[in-house]
Amino acid sequence: MKKVRWGILSTAKIGLKQVIPAMQQGQYIEIAAIASRDAGKVKEAAAELNIPKAYNSYEHLLADPDIDAIYNPLPNHLHVPYTIKALEAGKHVLCEKPIGLDATDAEKLIAVAQQYPKLKVMEAFMYRFHPQWQKAKAIVDEGVLGEVKTTTAFFSYFNTDANNIRNKPETGGGGLMDIGCYCISFPRFIYGTEPEKVVAIARFDPVLKTDTLTSGMLDFGSGKTASFTCSTQLEPYQRIHIFGTKGKLEIEIPVNAIAGEPAKLWLQINKNIEEIQTEAVNQYTLQGEAFSKAILDDTPVPTPLSDALGNMKVIDAVFKSVNEKGWIKI
Repeated sequence: MKKVRWGILSTAKIGLKQVIPAMQQGQYIEIAAIASRDAGKVKEAAAELNIPKAYNSYEHLLADPDIDAIYNPLPNHLHVPYTIKALEAGKHVLCEKPIGLDATDAEKLIAVAQQYPKLKVMEAFMYRFHPQWQKAKAIVDEGVLGEVKTTTAFFSYFNTDANNIRNKPETGGGGLMDIGCYCISFPRFIYGTEPEKVVAIARFDPVLKTDTLTSGMLDFGSGKTASFTCSTQLEPYQRIHIFGTKGKLEIEIPVNAIAGEPAKLWLQINKNIEEIQTEAVNQYTLQGEAFSKAILDDTPVPTPLSDALGNMKVIDAVFKSVNEKGWIKI
């Protein structure tokens, strides 16, 4: 069976602990190389994960002719630059979310990607591949909830480490970029449309200078809304509720669904609550497989870069609303 030979840019924790081991379970995936600027760290990671090649520079990995695709989990400010470098080196790219620092960054990537029509590029919103979300989308699209009018999402964790990349504004850190991007992506996926305007408020850490508590409302027009709160300094929690004219749907763990365990959704119609369990999977494996299959079959990727740009436009509007203290049209 033909496999896509993958190279991993960086020894980021999300890659080492979650994405790489999951992708190694895929039937269309071969993790062939990993790179880091820390020679000792990359050798250790390669040995631990049984990856054949270890490079002490990203450029050396990109120059390897035996690598077909790149997974880019670098800090946010390096997403677009190294995804472009990978494209220029003839590699397909799965890039971690958010796709860039702002919509201008995303547009720059799209312009370059259009010059390489044979190469695939996708933002790694892995949640969309999980059967719990496929089920949720089907329930909405089939009208089980009636007409969906609003969604509300909450996502938080507690991290005050000044050395953590998520707490550095200069590299694209902060709550909205790290986890709020999910809260914005959720209703866009559920509605299948883009919001028309947003309003938001945020609190910033006086030392870290990153947003630590951000709440917003998205107006999708036609009487449809979405609200969210994300925080990097609250008790860890995540949830989404989807409300329709006939019922409500709740997803227990919408982002970090536990690999290998059934996921839970609760469907409420009137006073009847039904617990729905979806099959035990690893969403990172499913994401890697879907992207690899698109490469092997030369078919469009499941989530196009236009979707990534749409998400960045909303994030930009949220930040603008925080600064201008009012509604911002997108």
